[in-house]
Amino acid sequence: MSSKPSICIISPALADANNGNWQTARRWQHMLSKDYHVTIMRQWDGKPCDAMLALHARRSADSIAQWANRFPTKPLVLVLTGTDLYRDIAVDALAQQSLQQAHRLIVLQDLGIRSLPMALRSKCQVIYQSTARRQTMPKTSRKLRALMVGHLRAEKSPQTYFAAARILAQRADIVLDHIGAPLDADLGQQAQHLAAELPTYRYLAEQAHTSTRDRITRAHVLVHPSRIEGGAHVVMEAVMSGTPVLASHIDGNVGMLGAGYDGYFPVGDAQALAHLLLRCKDEPTFIDHLKQQCALRSALFEPQAEQAALRHLFSTIL
Repeated sequence: MSSKPSICIISPALADANNGNWQTARRWQHMLSKDYHVTIMRQWDGKPCDAMLALHARRSADSIAQWANRFPTKPLVLVLTGTDLYRDIAVDALAQQSLQQAHRLIVLQDLGIRSLPMALRSKCQVIYQSTARRQTMPKTSRKLRALMVGHLRAEKSPQTYFAAARILAQRADIVLDHIGAPLDADLGQQAQHLAAELPTYRYLAEQAHTSTRDRITRAHVLVHPSRIEGGAHVVMEAVMSGTPVLASHIDGNVGMLGAGYDGYFPVGDAQALAHLLLRCKDEPTFIDHLKQQCALRSALFEPQAEQAALRHLFSTIL
């Protein structure tokens, strides 16, 4: 009896990073493990396997190049992240080389393909990330609890959230919680200072994934102000928890929530974000409307759909 084919997943982020790339790698390992032997590593160790699945064109470029040079005909699948699509592939030679060397490309939301050169779009497909559906929890009507989930770095634009908290400082009935590791030390200090200054802003630092999911489920609304995003885990986790989203109007968010969604604000526009938060608190019909819009997108993020897409992809190349 022949053994199962082997797949090596290259993820520049492992468990210690507690970020979206790691969550994707671990989930895909589980989804593919029935049919394949799947290992995850930060950098390819040179051991042969039947296919490579690499996350991040620039950060995994060394592993991709080594694989392409040693096994030019073996399948190489590249998953494109937000910094790939919306920064690196336009300017970085290593990222551009990775695009050329990959046999298949994956983007995580349906606008991602627009950032690729026309000549490469034919080898690209969309695979939406998924998560288990959570039962919506009852929430108090006395306060609106907003939640931002994102490590503190410039790409996530936490400054927009900080500024909105200051604009709403006099509204004791609107509380802004914030989860994320201080990857940028200066932004971490800003968060701590703001928490000391404003009773309506709480910086909760880094949390375990299970705890974060619980807080998303208990929040009235998730705020996602990113400047660059490939397809955020927290957005689909909120949608699958019945928690509506207020998001920056960028391709990475629009590709997940849909062009007609009414919870967008311009990138970096704290005043517009504050206005949406006020509407969520003062106009109950508005937040109900956002919930209904999110519910219409939720079928995209079902685990069965993601697993079927992954299995089909590898069944065609292995």
